[in-house]
Amino acid sequence: MREDIDKILVSVDELDEITSRLGKKISKDYEGEELLLCGILKGSVVFMADIMRKITIPCSIDFMCVSSYGSDTRSSGAVKIIKDLSQDIAGKNVILIEDILDTGVTLSHLSQMLSVRNPKSLRICTLLDKPERRKSDVIPDYVGKQVPDEFVVGYGLDYDEKYRNLPYIGILKREIYE
Repeated sequence: MREDIDKILVSVDELDEITSRLGKKISKDYEGEELLLCGILKGSVVFMADIMRKITIPCSIDFMCVSSYGSDTRSSGAVKIIKDLSQDIAGKNVILIEDILDTGVTLSHLSQMLSVRNPKSLRICTLLDKPERRKSDVIPDYVGKQVPDEFVVGYGLDYDEKYRNLPYIGILKREIYE
């Protein structure tokens, strides 16, 4: 798998620093409150597992599974809800945990959908941010790192369900997906 990676973009050590920094900030922002972390499957699983262990306040978790990519490298723009939340979020502090924010179409759709469920607060935490690809007006509240417009894999991010288990984030060689 390493031979398919053009360049390592975010190292194992940097990922640990990112999750520590974000966990500390979220813990401070919600001190004295309870929190619901909502992971967006499948890509956010590794990031969410690491960040929730760095959060020092009470928190619970839930998941949504949405798709706008399929087996492609670009979002189709059509957001499909595959699995909705298992619990009512009315009156709760909710943070959507996402692996990567690029076009913003998915998170814009989810934010609108969840806002009408009356959460106490609704924020977005993304590991990676590609602001130059934004099509929707989505501004994350917590960002791990801004990255260039490259196709990245590892640490939960995939290409056609492969590479999620890499312990770092790397740029996938173009010949793999073109």
